[in-house]
Amino acid sequence: MEQSNTTPREARRRAWPMEKHRVEDWIGRIYTSICVVFLIAVIISIVYFVTSKGVATFAVNGVSLKEFFLGTNWNPQADTPSFGALPFITGSFMVTLLAALIASPLSISAALFMTEIVPSFGKRILQPAIELLSGIPSVVYGFIGLSVIVPFLREHVGGQGIGIGAGALVLSIMILPTITSVAADALASLPRGLREASYALGATRWQTIYRVVLPTVMPALLTGIVLGMARAFGEALAVQMVIGNSPHIPTSLLESASTLTSVITLGMGNTAMGSIQNNALWSMALVLMLMTFVFVLIIRLLERRNRL
Repeated sequence: MEQSNTTPREARRRAWPMEKHRVEDWIGRIYTSICVVFLIAVIISIVYFVTSKGVATFAVNGVSLKEFFLGTNWNPQADTPSFGALPFITGSFMVTLLAALIASPLSISAALFMTEIVPSFGKRILQPAIELLSGIPSVVYGFIGLSVIVPFLREHVGGQGIGIGAGALVLSIMILPTITSVAADALASLPRGLREASYALGATRWQTIYRVVLPTVMPALLTGIVLGMARAFGEALAVQMVIGNSPHIPTSLLESASTLTSVITLGMGNTAMGSIQNNALWSMALVLMLMTFVFVLIIRLLERRNRL
Protein backbone atom coordinates (compact mmCIF):
# COMPACT_ATOMS: atom_id res chain seq x y z
CA MET A 1 0.00 0.00 0.00
CA GLU A 2 1.40 3.32 -1.12
CA GLN A 3 1.72 6.07 1.39
CA SER A 4 1.12 9.65 0.37
CA ASN A 5 4.17 11.86 0.53
CA THR A 6 2.00 15.00 0.90
CA THR A 7 2.71 16.74 4.15
CA PRO A 8 -0.05 18.51 6.12
CA ARG A 9 1.54 21.85 5.23
CA GLU A 10 1.33 21.11 1.50
CA ALA A 11 -2.26 19.93 1.86
CA ARG A 12 -3.23 23.19 3.56
CA ARG A 13 -1.44 25.14 0.82
CA ARG A 14 -3.44 23.30 -1.87
CA ALA A 15 -6.73 23.75 -0.04
CA TRP A 16 -6.18 27.49 0.54
CA PRO A 17 -7.12 28.68 -3.02
CA MET A 18 -10.40 26.74 -2.83
CA GLU A 19 -11.25 28.24 0.56
CA LYS A 20 -10.30 31.69 -0.70
CA HIS A 21 -12.65 31.37 -3.69
CA ARG A 22 -15.40 30.15 -1.39
CA VAL A 23 -14.97 33.17 0.90
CA GLU A 24 -14.95 35.56 -2.06
CA ASP A 25 -18.11 33.94 -3.38
CA TRP A 26 -19.87 34.44 -0.05
CA ILE A 27 -18.69 38.04 0.19
CA GLY A 28 -20.02 38.70 -3.31
CA ARG A 29 -23.37 37.13 -2.48
CA ILE A 30 -23.73 39.10 0.74
CA TYR A 31 -22.75 42.38 -0.93
CA THR A 32 -25.16 41.79 -3.82
CA SER A 33 -27.98 40.86 -1.44
CA ILE A 34 -27.41 44.01 0.64
CA CYS A 35 -27.49 46.19 -2.50
CA VAL A 36 -30.70 44.54 -3.76
CA VAL A 37 -32.42 44.88 -0.38
CA PHE A 38 -31.30 48.51 -0.11
CA LEU A 39 -32.60 49.25 -3.63
CA ILE A 40 -35.96 47.62 -2.91
CA ALA A 41 -36.23 49.53 0.39
CA VAL A 42 -35.50 52.85 -1.36
CA ILE A 43 -38.10 52.18 -4.05
CA ILE A 44 -40.75 51.14 -1.51
CA SER A 45 -39.94 54.18 0.65
CA ILE A 46 -40.29 56.58 -2.28
CA VAL A 47 -43.57 55.02 -3.39
CA TYR A 48 -44.93 55.09 0.17
CA PHE A 49 -43.83 58.68 0.81
CA VAL A 50 -45.26 60.07 -2.45
CA THR A 51 -48.46 58.05 -2.08
CA SER A 52 -49.05 59.10 1.54
CA LYS A 53 -48.46 62.76 0.69
CA GLY A 54 -50.55 62.61 -2.46
CA VAL A 55 -53.52 60.83 -0.87
CA ALA A 56 -53.55 63.34 2.03
CA THR A 57 -55.10 65.93 -0.29
CA PHE A 58 -58.23 63.81 -0.56
CA ALA A 59 -58.21 61.90 2.76
CA VAL A 60 -57.17 64.75 5.11
CA ASN A 61 -57.89 68.05 3.35
CA GLY A 62 -61.19 66.93 1.82
CA VAL A 63 -60.50 67.82 -1.82
CA SER A 64 -62.72 65.70 -4.05
CA LEU A 65 -61.28 63.51 -6.77
CA LYS A 66 -63.73 65.01 -9.24
CA GLU A 67 -62.55 68.54 -8.53
CA PHE A 68 -58.89 67.58 -8.75
CA PHE A 69 -59.00 65.54 -11.96
CA LEU A 70 -61.85 67.31 -13.77
CA GLY A 71 -61.70 70.84 -12.38
CA THR A 72 -60.26 73.58 -14.60
CA ASN A 73 -59.69 76.28 -11.96
CA TRP A 74 -56.41 76.27 -10.03
CA ASN A 75 -56.30 78.94 -7.32
CA PRO A 76 -54.94 77.52 -4.04
CA GLN A 77 -54.43 80.95 -2.42
CA ALA A 78 -57.98 82.24 -2.77
CA ASP A 79 -60.41 82.63 0.14
CA THR A 80 -62.18 79.59 -1.25
CA PRO A 81 -59.27 77.65 -2.76
CA SER A 82 -59.79 75.49 -5.81
CA PHE A 83 -57.52 72.67 -6.94
CA GLY A 84 -58.48 71.76 -10.48
CA ALA A 85 -55.46 70.02 -12.00
CA LEU A 86 -57.02 69.14 -15.37
CA PRO A 87 -55.21 71.99 -17.25
CA PHE A 88 -51.82 70.69 -16.06
CA ILE A 89 -52.64 67.05 -16.81
CA THR A 90 -53.88 68.05 -20.26
CA GLY A 91 -50.78 70.16 -20.89
CA SER A 92 -48.47 67.29 -19.94
CA PHE A 93 -50.21 64.85 -22.27
CA MET A 94 -50.42 67.34 -25.14
CA VAL A 95 -46.74 68.24 -24.99
CA THR A 96 -45.69 64.60 -24.63
CA LEU A 97 -47.81 63.32 -27.52
CA LEU A 98 -46.80 66.16 -29.84
CA ALA A 99 -43.12 65.65 -29.02
CA ALA A 100 -43.46 61.93 -29.76
CA LEU A 101 -45.24 62.65 -33.06
CA ILE A 102 -42.43 64.99 -34.12
CA ALA A 103 -39.48 62.95 -32.88
CA SER A 104 -40.60 59.43 -33.84
CA PRO A 105 -40.38 59.71 -37.65
CA LEU A 106 -37.13 61.66 -37.42
CA SER A 107 -35.59 59.13 -35.03
CA ILE A 108 -36.66 56.08 -37.03
CA SER A 109 -35.43 57.69 -40.25
CA ALA A 110 -32.09 58.50 -38.64
CA ALA A 111 -31.79 54.91 -37.35
CA LEU A 112 -32.58 53.54 -40.82
CA PHE A 113 -30.01 55.85 -42.36
CA MET A 114 -27.34 54.73 -39.89
CA THR A 115 -28.00 51.01 -40.21
CA GLU A 116 -29.48 50.40 -43.67
CA ILE A 117 -28.33 53.19 -45.99
CA VAL A 118 -24.79 54.14 -44.94
CA PRO A 119 -23.91 51.94 -41.94
CA SER A 120 -20.19 52.77 -41.97
CA PHE A 121 -20.73 56.53 -41.91
CA GLY A 122 -23.64 56.22 -39.49
CA LYS A 123 -21.81 54.17 -36.88
CA ARG A 124 -18.65 56.23 -37.11
CA ILE A 125 -20.00 59.79 -37.20
CA LEU A 126 -23.78 60.15 -37.05
CA GLN A 127 -24.56 57.85 -34.12
CA PRO A 128 -21.99 59.44 -31.74
CA ALA A 129 -23.30 62.88 -32.72
CA ILE A 130 -26.89 61.92 -31.91
CA GLU A 131 -25.92 60.24 -28.65
CA LEU A 132 -24.09 63.42 -27.68
CA LEU A 133 -27.46 65.19 -27.55
CA SER A 134 -28.50 63.03 -24.58
CA GLY A 135 -25.70 64.49 -22.47
CA ILE A 136 -26.75 68.12 -22.90
CA PRO A 137 -28.41 69.52 -19.72
CA SER A 138 -32.11 70.35 -19.79
CA VAL A 139 -31.48 74.01 -19.00
CA VAL A 140 -29.42 74.31 -22.20
CA TYR A 141 -32.31 72.92 -24.25
CA GLY A 142 -34.67 75.34 -22.53
CA PHE A 143 -32.38 78.30 -23.12
CA ILE A 144 -31.98 77.40 -26.81
CA GLY A 145 -35.74 77.08 -27.12
CA LEU A 146 -36.23 80.44 -25.42
CA SER A 147 -33.61 82.13 -27.63
CA VAL A 148 -34.30 80.44 -30.98
CA ILE A 149 -37.60 78.57 -31.17
CA VAL A 150 -39.78 81.10 -29.32
CA PRO A 151 -38.64 84.12 -31.43
CA PHE A 152 -38.97 82.06 -34.64
CA LEU A 153 -42.55 81.07 -33.82
CA ARG A 154 -43.39 84.63 -32.79
CA GLU A 155 -42.11 86.14 -36.05
CA HIS A 156 -43.13 83.50 -38.60
CA VAL A 157 -46.16 81.73 -37.12
CA GLY A 158 -47.84 84.17 -34.78
CA GLY A 159 -48.71 84.60 -31.16
CA GLN A 160 -46.20 85.21 -28.41
CA GLY A 161 -44.04 82.23 -29.35
CA ILE A 162 -44.33 80.53 -25.98
CA GLY A 163 -46.83 77.73 -25.62
CA ILE A 164 -47.55 74.09 -26.37
CA GLY A 165 -45.85 74.24 -29.78
CA ALA A 166 -42.56 75.56 -28.42
CA GLY A 167 -42.58 73.04 -25.58
CA ALA A 168 -43.26 70.16 -27.98
CA LEU A 169 -40.42 71.21 -30.29
CA VAL A 170 -37.94 71.43 -27.42
CA LEU A 171 -39.02 68.08 -26.02
CA SER A 172 -38.87 66.41 -29.44
CA ILE A 173 -35.19 67.34 -29.69
CA MET A 174 -34.56 66.06 -26.17
CA ILE A 175 -36.13 62.63 -26.76
CA LEU A 176 -34.59 62.24 -30.22
CA PRO A 177 -31.42 60.44 -28.95
CA THR A 178 -33.45 57.99 -26.83
CA ILE A 179 -35.71 56.82 -29.65
CA THR A 180 -32.87 56.81 -32.19
CA SER A 181 -30.57 54.69 -30.01
CA VAL A 182 -33.24 52.08 -29.30
CA ALA A 183 -34.28 51.96 -32.96
CA ALA A 184 -30.68 51.69 -34.20
CA ASP A 185 -29.90 48.85 -31.77
CA ALA A 186 -33.04 46.99 -32.87
CA LEU A 187 -32.21 47.37 -36.54
CA ALA A 188 -28.58 46.36 -36.02
CA SER A 189 -29.62 43.17 -34.16
CA LEU A 190 -31.83 42.02 -37.04
CA PRO A 191 -30.43 38.86 -38.71
CA ARG A 192 -28.73 39.65 -41.99
CA GLY A 193 -30.27 36.56 -43.58
CA LEU A 194 -33.68 38.21 -43.36
CA ARG A 195 -32.58 41.03 -45.64
CA GLU A 196 -30.71 38.70 -47.98
CA ALA A 197 -33.80 36.50 -48.35
CA SER A 198 -35.83 39.55 -49.34
CA TYR A 199 -33.20 40.61 -51.88
CA ALA A 200 -33.13 37.05 -53.26
CA LEU A 201 -36.85 37.28 -53.96
CA GLY A 202 -36.27 40.38 -56.08
CA ALA A 203 -37.21 43.09 -53.57
CA THR A 204 -35.47 46.45 -53.70
CA ARG A 205 -33.81 48.08 -50.71
CA TRP A 206 -36.83 50.25 -49.91
CA GLN A 207 -39.25 47.35 -50.32
CA THR A 208 -37.09 45.34 -47.94
CA ILE A 209 -37.07 48.19 -45.42
CA TYR A 210 -40.79 48.90 -45.24
CA ARG A 211 -42.09 45.38 -45.88
CA VAL A 212 -39.56 43.24 -44.00
CA VAL A 213 -37.30 45.27 -41.69
CA LEU A 214 -39.78 47.71 -40.15
CA PRO A 215 -42.58 45.18 -39.44
CA THR A 216 -40.05 42.84 -37.81
CA VAL A 217 -38.62 45.43 -35.42
CA MET A 218 -41.88 47.33 -34.82
CA PRO A 219 -42.25 46.23 -31.15
CA ALA A 220 -38.71 47.47 -30.43
CA LEU A 221 -39.43 50.75 -32.21
CA LEU A 222 -42.58 51.22 -30.14
CA THR A 223 -40.54 50.52 -27.01
CA GLY A 224 -38.15 53.33 -27.94
CA ILE A 225 -41.07 55.69 -28.56
CA VAL A 226 -42.61 54.88 -25.18
CA LEU A 227 -39.23 55.42 -23.49
CA GLY A 228 -39.01 58.82 -25.15
CA MET A 229 -42.54 59.67 -24.04
CA ALA A 230 -41.70 58.66 -20.47
CA ARG A 231 -38.78 61.08 -20.44
CA ALA A 232 -40.85 63.83 -22.05
CA PHE A 233 -43.70 63.40 -19.56
CA GLY A 234 -41.36 63.91 -16.60
CA GLU A 235 -39.30 66.77 -18.04
CA ALA A 236 -39.61 69.99 -16.04
CA LEU A 237 -37.02 72.70 -16.57
CA ALA A 238 -36.80 72.88 -20.36
CA VAL A 239 -40.59 72.88 -20.78
CA GLN A 240 -41.06 75.37 -17.98
CA MET A 241 -38.88 77.91 -19.80
CA VAL A 242 -40.86 77.91 -23.07
CA ILE A 243 -44.43 76.83 -22.34
CA GLY A 244 -45.65 79.98 -20.58
CA ASN A 245 -46.90 78.37 -17.32
CA SER A 246 -50.51 79.52 -17.71
CA PRO A 247 -53.08 77.53 -15.68
CA HIS A 248 -55.67 76.91 -18.39
CA ILE A 249 -56.39 74.37 -21.10
CA PRO A 250 -54.94 75.64 -24.40
CA THR A 251 -57.09 75.69 -27.52
CA SER A 252 -54.19 76.04 -29.98
CA LEU A 253 -50.51 75.21 -30.18
CA LEU A 254 -49.60 78.89 -29.85
CA GLU A 255 -51.31 79.42 -26.49
CA SER A 256 -49.37 79.25 -23.26
CA ALA A 257 -50.12 76.37 -20.93
CA SER A 258 -48.56 74.50 -18.04
CA THR A 259 -47.60 70.95 -17.13
CA LEU A 260 -47.58 68.93 -13.93
CA THR A 261 -43.81 69.15 -13.60
CA SER A 262 -43.65 72.90 -14.13
CA VAL A 263 -46.34 73.56 -11.51
CA ILE A 264 -44.54 71.34 -9.01
CA THR A 265 -41.16 73.00 -9.52
CA LEU A 266 -42.62 76.51 -9.38
CA GLY A 267 -44.85 75.95 -6.36
CA MET A 268 -43.11 73.46 -4.10
CA GLY A 269 -40.67 76.00 -2.68
CA ASN A 270 -43.44 78.48 -1.90
CA THR A 271 -45.65 76.22 0.20
CA ALA A 272 -45.41 74.98 3.77
CA MET A 273 -45.00 71.26 4.34
CA GLY A 274 -48.32 69.72 5.33
CA SER A 275 -50.47 72.55 4.00
CA ILE A 276 -53.27 71.86 1.56
CA GLN A 277 -51.34 73.60 -1.24
CA ASN A 278 -48.29 71.44 -0.58
CA ASN A 279 -50.37 68.26 -0.47
CA ALA A 280 -52.01 69.18 -3.78
CA LEU A 281 -48.57 69.43 -5.36
CA TRP A 282 -47.73 66.00 -3.94
CA SER A 283 -50.93 64.70 -5.53
CA MET A 284 -49.59 65.90 -8.88
CA ALA A 285 -46.33 64.10 -8.13
CA LEU A 286 -48.38 60.97 -7.44
CA VAL A 287 -50.02 61.31 -10.85
CA LEU A 288 -46.56 61.57 -12.44
CA MET A 289 -45.39 58.47 -10.59
CA LEU A 290 -48.47 56.50 -11.66
CA MET A 291 -47.91 57.55 -15.27
CA THR A 292 -44.32 56.33 -14.97
CA PHE A 293 -45.63 52.94 -13.85
CA VAL A 294 -47.98 52.91 -16.84
CA PHE A 295 -45.09 53.63 -19.22
CA VAL A 296 -43.02 50.85 -17.63
CA LEU A 297 -45.94 48.42 -17.96
CA ILE A 298 -46.37 49.29 -21.63
CA ILE A 299 -42.65 48.76 -22.23
CA ARG A 300 -42.80 45.35 -20.53
CA LEU A 301 -45.75 44.32 -22.67
CA LEU A 302 -43.96 45.44 -25.84
CA GLU A 303 -40.81 43.56 -24.84
CA ARG A 304 -42.85 40.41 -24.21
CA ARG A 305 -44.46 40.79 -27.62
CA ASN A 306 -41.02 41.25 -29.17
CA ARG A 307 -39.78 37.99 -27.59
CA LEU A 308 -42.80 36.13 -28.91
